[in-house]
Parts: sequence; structure tokens; C-alpha cells
Amino acid sequence: MLRMLVGLGNPGTEYEDTRHNAGFAWVDAVARELKVSLQAERSYFGLAARARTAQGDVWLLEPMTYMNLSGKSVAALARFFKIQPQEILVAHDELDLPPGEMKLKRGGSAAGHNGLKDMAAQLGSQDFWRLRLGIGHPGQRDAVAGYVLRRAPAAERDLLQDCIHKSLPALPLLLAGEFDRATQALHAKPQRPKPARKPAAEGPEASA
Repeated sequence: MLRMLVGLGNPGTEYEDTRHNAGFAWVDAVARELKVSLQAERSYFGLAARARTAQGDVWLLEPMTYMNLSGKSVAALARFFKIQPQEILVAHDELDLPPGEMKLKRGGSAAGHNGLKDMAAQLGSQDFWRLRLGIGHPGQRDAVAGYVLRRAPAAERDLLQDCIHKSLPALPLLLAGEFDRATQALHAKPQRPKPARKPAAEGPEASA
């Protein structure tokens, strides 16, 4: 089961609604769903809340350390409450998925994401869960830094919010550790509408 849900991002009004703050947006939505308010916790270098759920207590955390030091915040809370890496899920922006898509995975490399890199370094393990929230790719590697720190167009922000909204029904499954079922729910794509059936051709009228 999960005992900590982390959202990655950068603090400050200048970074609000930027692509890099997709993880913050997810944790904000989860906090609303669980009816808790994130509060500044100096001991954990971030905004945190403890939620009581049918699956057990879970911590919500948004590091206020800036992205490349996210692990400092995560590790401080995890050490204090003896939370293991595999009991942590981190939501973050993902360049390799288009806006509106999300993927759940456990472990693996940071793929250049500085927040994930620092978490792995501070926890001494890559064995935590990741909810990858698609933001799309600018097309050129040297354009990534500016791309993730800019606000997405309104249409892309709407796709992200829709993606976050669709993830919330899977929350009880995630918290209970039912990751196979949660994966199916999170990865499901909306069914395409079936084409309308053509009316059957009428035969010639019978003669009297």
C-alpha cells in the first residue's frame, strides 16, 4: 500500500501553472478529494497534510525546495515516519507522453528529470512509484528547459486537468496497493463511439 503521495514542482507565483508543476496540480486535486489542507511543515521542507482514509493514513507532500532538491523534502518525511520507497508515489510532468495521457510505473531511471534524480539519490533507491502526467515534448532537446518552465496554452492545461480528474477514481486502489487494477483504470482510454448503423435497404414493394 501507499503511505505518501508526492507532487513535484517549483514554489512561487512565477511558476504557477507551468508544465513542470503538473505534480503540484495532482496533489492539490487529491487534497480536495480527501478533504485535507496542505500546510507549511518546516521539518519536511514543504507543504504537507495527513489524510485518514479507509485504506489507512497517507501523507500528501509538495516539496518547497525547488525541483532539483525535491528529495531533501521527501526523504525528511519518509525517514521520520519510516516510509519505504515502494510506499511512495510521486506525480510528475512527463515529456514522453502527450498532454492528457498518464502512466503508472514503479522504479526505473529518472530519464533526465531532476526531481526524480534527487529523490532517488536522497532515498538511496529508485524503487518508488511514479504517476507520469503527459505534457508533450517541444521537439528539440535544447528547448526542454524553457518549455517545462512556461505556462502551457489553455487547451493543454484543460487536458491536464481532465487527466487529473480521471485519475481520482483510482485513488482507493492505489492507496490499497492494488496496483494492477489501478494501472488498468489509469491507462484506460475512452472508448470511441461506435459508428451509427445504416438503415437496412428496403426491397421493392410487392405488386398487387
